[in-house]
Formats: sequence, C-alpha cells, structure tokens
Amino acid sequence: MRIAMLVVLGFTALVAAQGAPSADGRAKAEQLLNRYIALEAAFDPAVADLYADDAVIRNRRTYPTGEVREATVPAAQYKALIRQAIPLAKAQNDISRYSGCVYTAAAPRVRIACARFSTLKNYTSPITLLVGPGPDGGWLIFEESSESRP
Repeated sequence: MRIAMLVVLGFTALVAAQGAPSADGRAKAEQLLNRYIALEAAFDPAVADLYADDAVIRNRRTYPTGEVREATVPAAQYKALIRQAIPLAKAQNDISRYSGCVYTAAAPRVRIACARFSTLKNYTSPITLLVGPGPDGGWLIFEESSESRP
C-alpha cells in the first residue's frame, strides 16, 4: 500500500508541473469529475454516458504473481461493460473514494489525475482522465488511464 501511494504522489507531482488549466476549464473539469463520482457512488449506469464515443480506455492490471497485463478497450465496449458491471458493483457495495486530484491544462482539454481507493479490495491506485468539450459543448471523458488488481 505504501508503494502504491508513493507512485500516486510521484505521478501527481509530475502532472502538476505541466501547468494549470484556465479557471473555466478547471471548473468544468471539476463539475464533470463530481458528476462521475456521484453517478458511480449511486451505482447509476448513466456514468457510461460521460464517455465520448471515441474515448480511449487503458488499464494496467497487476496480478498477485507479479504479472502485468495492459489492455486498451474501445469506448463502445467499455460503456457496455460499465452498464453490465453496475448491478454487480452495487450487490458487492464496490465503492471507490477519490483523493489528491490534480488538474492540468491539455488545451482545450483538462487532465485530471487522482488517487482512487477501492473500499472492496482495500488498495489505492492512480487514475487519470482527459476531459473536455464534446461536439455539443457538454464536457466528456476522452481518455481514461487506470491501474487495477484482481
């Protein structure tokens, strides 16, 4: 757990050094993150609607054996997986807590880097979201990069 926190803190410091977004961009990014967290905590499948249709989803999964697998999932498939997983997550009370969120400019988008704590699995890992205005002006998630354990 201590190593995971050091990795998250180091990554957060690196991201913070890249520059602050505009006040408006940060406010919209915070609003999107807050909606994401609220929908996830409510086990609402509408969280899938926060992803752009062409979003890039990457996950690095580390197994107890030390094996690491990296996967990229197409947005449509990821959205379907979210909708399927919500009832299971609710049944297991699988809740995540987010902390140490840092917002950096990636004009016209904003990159959000947080530490995510899984209450069910009792570990912390980094998650990064690239958010910005979609075709209709509403803000969406265009990239998600995360780490997980089984």
